[in-house]
Amino acid sequence: MSLVFSALASLDGYTVDASGSFDWAAPDEEVHAAVNARERGIGTYLYGRRMFETMRVWQDIGGDEVPAVMREYADIWRAADKIVYSATVSGVTTPRTRVEPTFDPAAVRALVEAAPADVSIGGPTLAAEAFRAGLVDEVQLFLVPVSVGGGTPALPTDLMLHLELREEHAFPSGTVMLRYRVTPPAA
Repeated sequence: MSLVFSALASLDGYTVDASGSFDWAAPDEEVHAAVNARERGIGTYLYGRRMFETMRVWQDIGGDEVPAVMREYADIWRAADKIVYSATVSGVTTPRTRVEPTFDPAAVRALVEAAPADVSIGGPTLAAEAFRAGLVDEVQLFLVPVSVGGGTPALPTDLMLHLELREEHAFPSGTVMLRYRVTPPAA
């Protein structure tokens, strides 16, 4: 199986802007459906505390007032296991969730190798640790047609990554999905 880093990002490469907002990244129905299609193959999500707190809302989303594409994503999210890496979170607040006090690259490598489905690492801060440890196999970026000028970068700024383009898709909204395989540097 693979460790996949997936993010919605601005065209200039940020997941949140300088004020911490990501409202500009809200996907339209077509992009959301494409995200859902990719997330169906995920069996486990790895999160830091902040990303888990952001994603936790999917535990309670439902009902006819919520668009079908969002209800579908909530079902996908609830069906997957979640591991939260945090020294400050003491208990779990959602089913199928456990807390680990530290990110252990060897344990993550073993988890991915033994997993029956792909594993997703969410949030650029935790993902940076996995990139530095050479654990990330695939990068999926949904680039939103907006430049926010600063914030939290989607990819580590202190690490060179060698990426091989595997897929690209442009949506009518202007969002572009890029899927890359992380490759070792050329010798």
